[in-house]
Amino acid sequence: MTPEAAMMPVTLDQVAEAVGGELHIPAHARSPHETFEPSVVSDSRQAHDNSIFVAIPGERVDGHDFVAQVAGQGAAAAIVQHPVEAPIAQIIVKDSVEALGRLAQYNLAARRAAAGDFTIIGITGSVGKTTTKDLLHALLSELGPTVAPVGSFNNEIGLPLTALQVGKRTRFLIAEMGANHIGEIAHLTHIAPPDIAVVLKVGVAHLGEFGSRERIAQAKSEIIRGLVPGGTAVLNAGDPYVAAMSDIAPARVLWFGLDDTRPAGAEAKTTAQAISLDDLDHPSFTLVDADGSAARVTLGISGRHNVVNALAAATVARACGMTLDQTARALSRVNRISAHRMAVSQVERDGAQFTLIDDSFNANPDSMKAGLDGLAAWHAQDSTQPYRVAVLGAMLELGESEREQHRQIGAYTVDRGIDEIIAVGNPTDTHFDSLAEAVYHGAQERATTSGRDSVSIHWVHDAAQADKLVASAAADHADTVVLLKGSHMSGLSALAERWSK
Repeated sequence: MTPEAAMMPVTLDQVAEAVGGELHIPAHARSPHETFEPSVVSDSRQAHDNSIFVAIPGERVDGHDFVAQVAGQGAAAAIVQHPVEAPIAQIIVKDSVEALGRLAQYNLAARRAAAGDFTIIGITGSVGKTTTKDLLHALLSELGPTVAPVGSFNNEIGLPLTALQVGKRTRFLIAEMGANHIGEIAHLTHIAPPDIAVVLKVGVAHLGEFGSRERIAQAKSEIIRGLVPGGTAVLNAGDPYVAAMSDIAPARVLWFGLDDTRPAGAEAKTTAQAISLDDLDHPSFTLVDADGSAARVTLGISGRHNVVNALAAATVARACGMTLDQTARALSRVNRISAHRMAVSQVERDGAQFTLIDDSFNANPDSMKAGLDGLAAWHAQDSTQPYRVAVLGAMLELGESEREQHRQIGAYTVDRGIDEIIAVGNPTDTHFDSLAEAVYHGAQERATTSGRDSVSIHWVHDAAQADKLVASAAADHADTVVLLKGSHMSGLSALAERWSK
């Protein structure tokens, strides 16, 4: 979050009451009754005058160790789980993460009670949350001041920190809501009850944690159950697990999507027609509103899969009062989204050049296939084809079928006509390494059975080995394009950052 973002006007007395804490004021500190508009941070480096620092104990770093530092930076107060020797007002609580959520809940209630319209939009789904959030942020910012998370701030810490950027002029809050277990989204909607809730897809991400897609659907449906009375559900008509959530919607349901699994009698959906891709994998399509009106859109971001994300964002924007033409124009202007999501750049490495498609933020089977589809579509209409390299890391939390799903991704990569496949494991983590091995063997088997003996397939054990193979491929092929795709823990985003220097 940015340290300049401030919450609603408040006093330290009110903060202490909101979080259920005990306020200790040192000599010469700010009066507990003085009203100010603080920024709330959990990163000591972001603390400044008027900041409230939330000291969160972690596995590697304890925020309490930095309370004296933020006092020196001029912070107004610290929320702590035990007193710290430092010249700063301290609010002592039992659980600082819980206190952070309670303060965010208080802030949003204060904004709702203040003058002017205010709308909370919650977004969840197994894939596409952050991209949809980025697109929607671009759209709603044209209607009024909009707060949205940076990157993928979607858990019990990230969402409250985002909600605490809501101030007295904020018109919209976009709240991204992720889940690793049942009840997590319900907790987030308790902090930030949405007026509009978007569900994108129920995939197999976190299958190992939940055990079944039905359980994943149950977790995602908590965002619909958490809507304010009379709130609007925005559902993907093409996903049967999502479409079934219309049964629990408290009021209006708006639909979007390409395919159709809606129940009988459902209202019309927002959809896309005449989809095409240019040589850089940018989709163009006709945006067709639920009332049948249409406008042409060309996205500045890559990937056919982003058409559905754009439809979700457009549906919300239209519900918030944006005209169809405004929506189409605003979507077409978006050319940057959060880092490591189908980000295209040119890289020079060891005297060779290549095009990088960096989609290394995270991965599951759905997003992995979408990334590979984007790589396959890159300059697919040219008479001379580029040399396509897929650098693939592990996908995590897929349960008992994880090795088979990795083998399937290896086979899918071969089927998409990729020229070189580099499965990246880990020299110290046998689990990571075995998943990379499964990608390798799946690719090898499909290459043999399909007669694609020319494809070059590697299994390496760290990013440095992958780096050398990519540099070699780029040196041998003048027109090389490289896809980086893997779960965040696979370390491929660090490889992308190395290449960006």
